[in-house]
Amino acid sequence: MSWEGTENLTERFRNVRDCLKRLFPRWRLGTSYSGFCNGLKAWSSQVLPAIAARLQRQLHGMAGEHWRCEGWLAVAADGSRVECPRTEANEEGLGCAGRNRTAPQLMLTTLYHMGTGLPWAFRVGPGTESERRQLDDMIEDLPEEALLVTDAGFASYDLCKTLIDRGRHFLLRVGSNTHLLTDLGYAYEIHGETVYLWPSRQQKDGEPPLVLRLIVLGEGDRKVFLITDVLDHEALSDAQAGRLYRRRWGVEVFYRSYKRTVGHHTMKSRTPATCREELTWTMVGVWLMGLMATTRIVEAGGDPLAWSAARSRDCLRRAMRGVLSQSRPRASLASQLADATIDSYVRTHPKKARNWPHKKHERPPGPPKIRPAKTAEVERAQQLKNKNLAA
Repeated sequence: MSWEGTENLTERFRNVRDCLKRLFPRWRLGTSYSGFCNGLKAWSSQVLPAIAARLQRQLHGMAGEHWRCEGWLAVAADGSRVECPRTEANEEGLGCAGRNRTAPQLMLTTLYHMGTGLPWAFRVGPGTESERRQLDDMIEDLPEEALLVTDAGFASYDLCKTLIDRGRHFLLRVGSNTHLLTDLGYAYEIHGETVYLWPSRQQKDGEPPLVLRLIVLGEGDRKVFLITDVLDHEALSDAQAGRLYRRRWGVEVFYRSYKRTVGHHTMKSRTPATCREELTWTMVGVWLMGLMATTRIVEAGGDPLAWSAARSRDCLRRAMRGVLSQSRPRASLASQLADATIDSYVRTHPKKARNWPHKKHERPPGPPKIRPAKTAEVERAQQLKNKNLAA
């Protein structure tokens, strides 16, 4: 149903049911969409983890040399809101986040494998839920030794410390809401590079400062400030960090593909529970579509990041229509998916959208607030260091 293009959910269910009936005539299939939804609500919590684990294993198995990029197992994280119908039940159950007159929404946060351009895990919640909290729930889903790459808005002491404690690494953009210290004397310091993340609350609670490396990219008003726990330049150079951060944009492209290319920018369900199931399983469907296409592309010696969501969508819809009409396909679905790649021509003009009235003009994050540590902070850090050495 995630691949079927019909707007009406009942009609979409009927078309897919007819397709499955021809493919698997011995299957016992339900007859009503409402019964199907009830089944999803009853079984999703048990079925979804097994399916997600299977998709992760298949992604890892097919990735090959694309499992790592720039020498790192890089995973981006980002959130996006998806609108739902403005029914009374949705307004009461999901709430309205953002600006006035906003429709009920769901928050979707995704871990995106940067080497293949596919999801690794995701979480769905009401639109009033924060992407940072959903990311906290997914830290256990990160592969071992992963490097988490995010835009501004995610960096916090608790997130960074949790990642370090669990053997994960991070490359996070920081803005003016992040306070960093220098000259703390807690570790070996490199001027202009070594910074500490140590908020007041953690100082009072006796938590140690986090020793981080500050990376500044760009010049003038276009500067981007990144923090990482990878202090070794040979393991992660500034140039590598810049390339990895730019590749983080792929998660935004994935959201555009999910919402606009495949057509899931607005849910169709009329209650909070069914909206949540619809978003969850359409995400699984687009994840599977991408995995099917990238597997064939990699087998043909191509780059998985070249997969085209539009062409993959068209291949699958043609195959489903062919089943219903019992027409013989010109080529196998596998060969069609292997060719489902983006155009390889060199663009001669910038692909910049017109200045539409609804276009966002958000100000980029400002620089983080960086100051030398106070005498009391230096003394407190030294006490913690001595305590740790004694232990």
